[in-house]
Amino acid sequence: MADHRIGEALRAYRLIAGMWVRSTMAYRASFVMTTFGNFAATALDFVAILLMFSRVGALGGYPLPEVAFLYGLTSISFGLADLAIGSMDRLGRRVRDGTLDTLLVRPAPVLAQVAADRFALRRLGRVTQGALVLGWALTRLDVDWTAAKLLLMPVAMVSGCGIFCAVFVAGAAFQFVAQDASEVQNAFTYGGTTLLQYPPTVFAKELLRGVTFVLPLAFVNWLPALYVLGRPYPLDLPRWTAFAPPLVAAVCCALAGAAWRVGLRSYRSTGS
Repeated sequence: MADHRIGEALRAYRLIAGMWVRSTMAYRASFVMTTFGNFAATALDFVAILLMFSRVGALGGYPLPEVAFLYGLTSISFGLADLAIGSMDRLGRRVRDGTLDTLLVRPAPVLAQVAADRFALRRLGRVTQGALVLGWALTRLDVDWTAAKLLLMPVAMVSGCGIFCAVFVAGAAFQFVAQDASEVQNAFTYGGTTLLQYPPTVFAKELLRGVTFVLPLAFVNWLPALYVLGRPYPLDLPRWTAFAPPLVAAVCCALAGAAWRVGLRSYRSTGS
């Protein structure tokens, strides 16, 4: 039964996202310009890092290639999550104006409908930009590559995407109660990715504990990335925690799914 529901949700998501992609590609010039605009806007984050390094040789003890490595991993993981379900932050608006009711009466899972709503292919610009920065960083890093490190790279990116997806869904579930909490959600999604673009050594240990044990964003890139770079994590965690992101992502997704179901059951129509 669970497999059937998951398959139904994926099918609904694919159909709705495909509809928005076809709509987008009907105006190819507009798509190219908006994708480039997204690429350029996200590139400004890395430009800010470059400006910092024009004045300093290292940031928190990390040279530019290592910071670029952190930046690239984070941008790809978040970019994939933002591409897949970045529309979740619109849920509060639907709750307020009552348009969520139209999704409830359709024969498709509500989560899949909300996630695929206004699927924006232009968000590939962020993923592309992050991949370019990561590629540049890899050409400048002196890493002793092993099979474990090579395997950890794609696993970390996919797991990081899963963790960010869980944060998107949990934030949307919170909007069932708060109704106007998209900025709160963005603080943990867009704010979280900005945080992870910098070395953990520049932050206080209280913050590191929060993003490790409370909202486990550190498993998106800090722990696996520092293992690849051969650097210790400031909280002195065991080395094996670098390989924990898949488990952390699975737990986060399960908790986010539970929060979504609770929020959806608590929803009461506007009556309009």
